[in-house]
Amino acid sequence: MTPVGAVFNLNNPAHVVHWHFIQLSVANLVVIAVMLVVFALAIALPFPGAARRQRAREEWRRP
Repeated sequence: MTPVGAVFNLNNPAHVVHWHFIQLSVANLVVIAVMLVVFALAIALPFPGAARRQRAREEWRRP
């Protein structure tokens, strides 16, 4: 059985984004962008079961 190599060729220098004094690799920039999207979705989307808990709370308050 032969060992499987990397999916991508890793023998090349990284692509780098220069922005004033900030220097980031494209891979790190993609990871940061994905983290920001996930954070925004976590803030924007309601928690699972929030409507069910609210209905239960309203039923408990009824006389």
